Amino acid sequence: MHIAFNAWFWSQPHTGSGQYIRSLVLALSKLAPELKMSLILPPNTVLTESLPPNVTAIATTGRGGAVGKVWFEQRIFPRMVKACGADLAHVPYWGAPLSSPVLLITSVLDVASLILPEYYATGFKGRAYNALISSSASGSAHIITISDTAKADIVEYLHIPPEKITTTYLAVDEMFHPKLGAENDHLIRKKYNLPMSYVLYLGGFDYRKQVNQLLYAYSYVAQAEGDNYPLVMAGKEPDWGKPVFPDMRKYAEQLDISEYVEWIGYVDEADKPALYRLADVFVYPSMYEGFGLPPLEAMACGVPVVANALDVFKETLGDGAYLVENARSMGGAMIALLIQKPLRETMINQGLAQATRYTWRKTAQATLKVYESLL
Repeated sequence: MHIAFNAWFWSQPHTGSGQYIRSLVLALSKLAPELKMSLILPPNTVLTESLPPNVTAIATTGRGGAVGKVWFEQRIFPRMVKACGADLAHVPYWGAPLSSPVLLITSVLDVASLILPEYYATGFKGRAYNALISSSASGSAHIITISDTAKADIVEYLHIPPEKITTTYLAVDEMFHPKLGAENDHLIRKKYNLPMSYVLYLGGFDYRKQVNQLLYAYSYVAQAEGDNYPLVMAGKEPDWGKPVFPDMRKYAEQLDISEYVEWIGYVDEADKPALYRLADVFVYPSMYEGFGLPPLEAMACGVPVVANALDVFKETLGDGAYLVENARSMGGAMIALLIQKPLRETMINQGLAQATRYTWRKTAQATLKVYESLL
């Protein structure tokens, strides 16, 4: 069996789609060494890393940017699938071609652009691309998604029959561990100038992440414990002040908590486990996710997690996280986990147990079953 992957995000491991394709391909290579896989790379991409023996990188030429991405998805990728003789084509993000020379699998990780008004495509080009990828998903031989909650959204918004959709859960990398590599955590503390104790947020700052809810919730913590437990905001900051990126620094000033909030910027992927381990509580206030990997990563590192009581988090995090309904209860959850040791230890143990349920081997097994069923 020969699978050709659209590898547009392969060299972007800091993105959700980049994490997904890299982890999936590497897990498949271990699970089924007889499986042949080809990575159809974006134009003018050169890989410097070594690949497993059963994975081949195929270079392409073309232009970059939004127009180049569409051209790659719709023309270059299908042409290279045919040229390399693949049996199946897999696009591991929502950007499949309308026409494929072989059976096509598309991974739709979420449909935020159809559910949340702030993400609706604007302008002719944006609306046209949204219509394009919606049509291509409907025409795929099979859809893979990452939670049953996301599957229900795909059925509702893309009108794809549920029998054409398979849920394959994500997983945390082995480096996310309570002790593995912990002997070097002090170096990470120094690198990012981290306080001795802190509440952590690590993720994006777009509207659906609801960082404003976290800041408001933290204002309850700041009143009593701000000096002892500052809030560390980790992640590359956007150009603030746009509809999808409301100005969170300004909002922190309005809440009068700026002195307790530390913005440390982009964090290298290899440093994330230490950042989690060194934290006292991890908070993830997102209002919509297809899966929600960061809270699971934090749980795997032995950190108690607070998150919103979304259907997807009830499904994926279960009782491993402290799920809340609003900002006030989020603030109360943070305070409780910081000062109540028995509750803290219970949530850590439940989080560790929940995180072990997910492995990339299981993800690869479920994905391989989809491939085999189509052939």
